[in-house]
Amino acid sequence: MPYGLAYRELKPRVPLRPGEGDKHHLTSLEGLAALSLDALSSVAYGPEAIVLVLVTAGTGAVTAALPVTLAIVFLLAALVVSYAQVIAVHPDGGGAYAVARKDLGPTPALLAAASLVVDYVLTVAVSLTAGADALASAFPVLVGDKLPVCLLGLGLLTAVNLRGITESARVLMLPTALFIAAILGVIVLGLLRPHPVAVVGSAESFPVTESLGLLLILKAFSSGCSALTGVEAIANAVPTFRAPRVRRAQRTELMLGALLGIMLIGLAVLIHRHHVAPRGGVTVLAQLTASAYGDGWPYYATNIIVTLVLLLAANTSFGGLPVLMSLLARDHRLPHLFGLRAERPVYRYGVVALALLAALLLVATDADTHRLIPLFAIGVFIGFTISQVGLVRHWATERPAGWKRRALINGTGALLTTLAGIILLTTKFLEGAWVVVAAVPLMMLLFRRIERYYRAVGEELGLGLIPGPPGRRTGSLVIVPIGEVSQLAWHAVTAALALGDEVVAVAVQADPVRTRALEEAWERWDPGVRLDIIDSPHHSLVQPIVDYVRRAAVDGRQVAVLIPEVEPRHRRYEILQNQRGLLLATVLRARTDVVVCMLPYRLRL
Repeated sequence: MPYGLAYRELKPRVPLRPGEGDKHHLTSLEGLAALSLDALSSVAYGPEAIVLVLVTAGTGAVTAALPVTLAIVFLLAALVVSYAQVIAVHPDGGGAYAVARKDLGPTPALLAAASLVVDYVLTVAVSLTAGADALASAFPVLVGDKLPVCLLGLGLLTAVNLRGITESARVLMLPTALFIAAILGVIVLGLLRPHPVAVVGSAESFPVTESLGLLLILKAFSSGCSALTGVEAIANAVPTFRAPRVRRAQRTELMLGALLGIMLIGLAVLIHRHHVAPRGGVTVLAQLTASAYGDGWPYYATNIIVTLVLLLAANTSFGGLPVLMSLLARDHRLPHLFGLRAERPVYRYGVVALALLAALLLVATDADTHRLIPLFAIGVFIGFTISQVGLVRHWATERPAGWKRRALINGTGALLTTLAGIILLTTKFLEGAWVVVAAVPLMMLLFRRIERYYRAVGEELGLGLIPGPPGRRTGSLVIVPIGEVSQLAWHAVTAALALGDEVVAVAVQADPVRTRALEEAWERWDPGVRLDIIDSPHHSLVQPIVDYVRRAAVDGRQVAVLIPEVEPRHRRYEILQNQRGLLLATVLRARTDVVVCMLPYRLRL
């Protein structure tokens, strides 16, 4: 060892692909960008939902938006604290599903999972359609093309998330920062100005149809609770955070709660102060933006940012639902392929499934936000309630230090979310909420059927049991289909001789001349392997070999079919190769019980 140099063991370093390694997991700020846009962007429609309910009692009733918002923020605080505890108790993610599975039993767990799946899919659809509405408001030429715009946005989000959650987080950090700055700017400037700088939209009249009583306040509360959707996404995606995952995820949850609470209260104060009522052609948020910034370029810039963030808010579901589906797959309640991550920390099958379901929903509703809104938020309130009740059960069972205080917080949250969910369901049932009521039990039934199938498969395979001794070894036979004597035949026969006791080459010919030529070439080569030529006057290739293999596999003899296949170096040449080997392998697997092996011969081309 040279003087002054310490010994250092050199280890091979394999270059990482996008999404590999701990550095490709989320930091707290990246998690806020990737997983919180659904909740943060809800300030674009949450306060407006409150105003639209209250204005039925007259424009003077909109002043009640502030106390309603304060109640919602109180519920938000309880939810944030609760989900911070969920993250600590269930660091593998899953949110309400993980809580219910551990503390409430299988049926509440299935209910939580089904409701969250519905909510995540609806979050994608509603976010995209709301963004398309905002974009069409700025560019009227797009009014008739909302569905293509939504599908294009969905395709882009899917492609970005298939690259990995970190890449999508980095893409979203700038829009998130601009959105937060724009909304906080509206609040600060709006509070500093004694009067609105500009008024946009056309005036509308609102006949009084209801009185400002408890029922109307509760309706406004339940409608405004749509601003709370997305709060659970961070708890569902804890595994995507960088270590220490629990601490980073909790920090992100608290940042989300603080930002969302400040925005909701600030906008509610402005609505109360300026008596903002709905106006034609613009949103309530657009009115508040004009009152703070005026109707110049800051107004248009803010609306464009809001449009962009509404489109990107769908990314929250792409971060949360695939992780939830992986947990369901681990519990044998979804196909196991949803638990596969390959070399990147992204559940690709979950991402693709979410994209397909959202696309189907967009097409079915023709990307109409008003047809989607009645379905929205019901699923997430079911999840909220289950997670709160589950944690109350957890604290009562475990009884750690301070468990009564924690149980009180979770119990209060469960009561509030149950009340809001019931009101939301009863007021929107006939408007479309019945679809969710029907979809959730059907999805629970699907989960149970899949779980029952996997249980039956496990019993048949004897999983968890020690099997008996292996059967007595018999002479094995390897069958090699060939077309002619070539380097490919040499490659296949050489491999077959290393695998079995007996090797037979099989060729299918329809032309007697070519049959004699093959026999002569085989005799000259003389590889020490028997060649059987099957006559096929109908020029059929697959079925004669299948029949031959069936005859060879009698009396329980172990038979393997080794199929050589040419693989070009460049994928653009794959279409030029015949697919007879793949077709033969598929038919053999379907019609016989023999071992089927594909042997690649890689070309240099």
